[in-house]
Amino acid sequence: MANIIETRDLTKSYGRNRGIQAVTFAVTEGEVFGFLGPNGAGKTTTMRVLMGLLHADAGSATIGGLDVWAQRTAVKRLVGYLPGELALDPNLTGAQILAYLGNLRGGVDPAFVKQLCDRLGLDTSKRFREYSRGNKQKVGLVQAFMHRPRLLILDEPTSGLDPLNQQEFYALVGEVRADGRTVFLSSHVLPEVEHTCDRVGIIRAGQLVAVNQISALRDLKHHEVVITFPATAQPAWFSDVANASDVARNSDDHSIHLTVQGDLTSVIQIAAQHGATNIEAREPSLEEVFLRYYANDGQAAQKTEEASHVVH
Repeated sequence: MANIIETRDLTKSYGRNRGIQAVTFAVTEGEVFGFLGPNGAGKTTTMRVLMGLLHADAGSATIGGLDVWAQRTAVKRLVGYLPGELALDPNLTGAQILAYLGNLRGGVDPAFVKQLCDRLGLDTSKRFREYSRGNKQKVGLVQAFMHRPRLLILDEPTSGLDPLNQQEFYALVGEVRADGRTVFLSSHVLPEVEHTCDRVGIIRAGQLVAVNQISALRDLKHHEVVITFPATAQPAWFSDVANASDVARNSDDHSIHLTVQGDLTSVIQIAAQHGATNIEAREPSLEEVFLRYYANDGQAAQKTEEASHVVH
């Protein structure tokens, strides 16, 4: 398959503030590509450069073979875009906004627009200023999807959505993929990316440190687990669990805290053998994962070097 997005050494500086530096990656036509990183890592800057909203200081980027800056008007015809912060006329209703943006596109299928609104539960009769954060996000999603673009560029698309609408969004992304079209989305929510994406790019401090299949996220994912027992807990019970680390007894003597990389099955089985009365498992946010993953500069350098072998 051909690449629909290609960047090479893409760089944008904000002076002393962080931007992006020498970002190189490609997104294949028909895939769902996740762009992962903590807040402030450079995700939004990269997307704004791709949309021709920012001019890169160096490097190049193309969408559908078109230069994202020199041919930015033509690029926008190919793309459905959801920015991280949606700014629309507060006095217009949802219906008026969608009609206006549809007309800018040269017309869209009103039946499809209605279907999208119904699926997301969007009441288009209200003025934009009256919408909650989640309903504003729904307007943004409908306008991004409604013209059936060849490429969707979505900056944290489920922000503000309730769980049911998140599931509906996942279904919409699946339909886009099945149709042979492409989605490029940013997120700092690990399960969301795992649920929707074929490949991921990981950006840190403005630099792309890895691009790989979604299965590679298992190397990042871990759970913080607290297990409570009816009597004094023994950390040694978990000493032979290969994917458990930082095992320690809490001050109450009846509970153990440990970090588990990947599957929890072995830990749960051992806990049951010793009569555990409660198990709490928390999956960290991506910021927390990155803080752990890049615990110090030496580890970060090593992992960045390793990641360079999988960037393509």
